Amino acid sequence: MRLFLHHAYSVIFGWVLIEQAGVPIPSFPIMIAAGTMSAAHKLHVSYSILLILLACLVSDSLWYMLGKRFGTRFLQLLCKFSLEADNCVTNAQTRVTKRGPVVLLFSKWVPGLNTMAAPIAGQARIPYGEFLTYDLAGTLLWASAWLFAGRFIGDLVRRSHELLGMGVRHGAPIILLLVVAVFTYRFVRWRLFLNELRGLRLEPGQLMAMIGDADRIGKQRPFIVDLRHPIDVRDDPQTLPGALHIPPEELVKSRALIPQERDIVLFCTCPSEETSARIALQLRKLGVRKVRPLRGGLQGWRDAGFPVDAITRPAAPPATQIVALPITPANGN
Repeated sequence: MRLFLHHAYSVIFGWVLIEQAGVPIPSFPIMIAAGTMSAAHKLHVSYSILLILLACLVSDSLWYMLGKRFGTRFLQLLCKFSLEADNCVTNAQTRVTKRGPVVLLFSKWVPGLNTMAAPIAGQARIPYGEFLTYDLAGTLLWASAWLFAGRFIGDLVRRSHELLGMGVRHGAPIILLLVVAVFTYRFVRWRLFLNELRGLRLEPGQLMAMIGDADRIGKQRPFIVDLRHPIDVRDDPQTLPGALHIPPEELVKSRALIPQERDIVLFCTCPSEETSARIALQLRKLGVRKVRPLRGGLQGWRDAGFPVDAITRPAAPPATQIVALPITPANGN
């Protein structure tokens, strides 16, 4: 704890910057510790808030610019390192494009969305000034909540010399334990998701063989569903041969869209197919048994050297108004 006190401001700035850069180590224990130490007048809450705002300004602005410049490709890279399968690209895109920059007011509280919101705001072409206003406001609310929670704890501890002594002696191990516990929880959830997914994935080569077999014997091809968000389609207007674009929520809500007698193949933006796997598992729970996610999504299909179709679609509406695009494959079923 003495080390933390001597370098408190550097630790706060560096830790928050690293977390906001996408490394899955939570910074809230550090902010609570900083708030607690402020009760003993070891540091100032106002300085801590300014450093947190600066760290988030640097990292979030960089993510915004990368998302605006590289779009889907950059989000796919982030998704590979995400431990939050249920808050990956498509889910985060839906939140940002449905609510606009307002989502930045609470994004730092939501694992997965915390990292994805800034680059998706750039991808969605939200004006930088508007993005920055909401992002800094959300950061201020997030940082203030944890710092003042720590200050409240510090005020309680000051009333007891015994508790104060324990805090000084054991503060650092407690912070480390909290960080390890949160990281372990996220990692275990991610591993459980992968275990549930094991055996369900369909390889690109298997799908190509299924298409070839169907064409050879004259039966219907697998029912291929493109689950990508409209802004991903805007950035990459290609799809699998014969694929239909159906938003994930519509596919789950309307069983009538799903032909029960055909094999159903889902693909999305995520290279680890989080969205398509999650929807496949939901559909299986609803009784749709012949549904599988495509390993690697569209990029995995391309990497295997298989053909893609161009998508014909109308011009995209403004980013903050995007809800769904009527997309028709060039060679649809």
